Amino acid sequence: MNLLEKYFFSIFSATFFPIFLTLYIVTSIIFLVKIASLTSIIQMNFVELLQFYSYSIPHILFYTLPISYFIGLALSVAKLSKEDELIVITSFGLNPTKIVKIFFPITVMVSILLLVTSLGLRPKADYLRSAFLNIKKQESQFNIKASEYGQQIGSWLIYVDKEKEQRFQDITLLQLEKDKDTFISANYAFMENKINSLNLNLIDGKSFTISTNIQQVDFEKMILNHTTSKAQNIESLNDIVLYWSDRKTNLGKSEDFSFRILVSLFPLLSLFFILFLGFFNPRYSSGKTAVSSSIITIIFIILASKMSSKYPNDVLYALPFGYFLLSYFSYFFTTRKLY
Repeated sequence: MNLLEKYFFSIFSATFFPIFLTLYIVTSIIFLVKIASLTSIIQMNFVELLQFYSYSIPHILFYTLPISYFIGLALSVAKLSKEDELIVITSFGLNPTKIVKIFFPITVMVSILLLVTSLGLRPKADYLRSAFLNIKKQESQFNIKASEYGQQIGSWLIYVDKEKEQRFQDITLLQLEKDKDTFISANYAFMENKINSLNLNLIDGKSFTISTNIQQVDFEKMILNHTTSKAQNIESLNDIVLYWSDRKTNLGKSEDFSFRILVSLFPLLSLFFILFLGFFNPRYSSGKTAVSSSIITIIFIILASKMSSKYPNDVLYALPFGYFLLSYFSYFFTTRKLY
């Protein structure tokens, strides 16, 4: 990397990171407010709140990174234009297209990162968040208090003599069915959370099944399994492919798939718009890069959203092609003619 490239990247870093951090913090606050509203339904301590927030990070990056990258890069070029540095640089033979070549590799990396985040990490985060919520909702139903009658877990009536931090002592369960009744007593019990189930572990007890006769079973440990609703797990690349494989029959997933790809490609498709917005002569133009780049970003996201909902398959070809041509011709008939 030569000195000029280092200088360009230093200017870009000074512009990009404040924008990105501001957007990230604002978006994080919105997600935290949504998470806080869930505390009226489920109970979470501070560590669990941070854990649940971590599942939102791929979503936050998906919305903040492409916007801040495009606006940050456009403002970086505009800053060099306002300070007459680009005029001096172009006088030594560096045309605008070479500036695109400087930022092209990192722009490709940003788009690849967004594709991995949107198509891989977001489904994984959605799965973990869904599993977390299922467990916490079941825990709220399993909020057993000592010395209270009429409490129930699923089809089991339950009574606990003593309880401390979800550790139960002298626990009794009764299940009434049409053909048989089941009565269980245990000295100790505790809850165990798993991804798709919430288990009640009974220690050192007896089970009585009452039908035409009475059957007794003594046990050292018995597990009552309560299965929660399942979400599609994402563990490997094959799971990601399987997750998106039904998009042809699932309209909602097809729309989501197209929208995520379009937003991920937005920085790469917008390179010529950056020259169109940021490359100008300060003697003849003041430049309104911040406002213009924000408007272009909003228009692209609205188009991507609307067209993905109406034409989820065709939009992957039509919008990138049309948007890239628009950006190139905007640059070709303005900036390129002058520089």
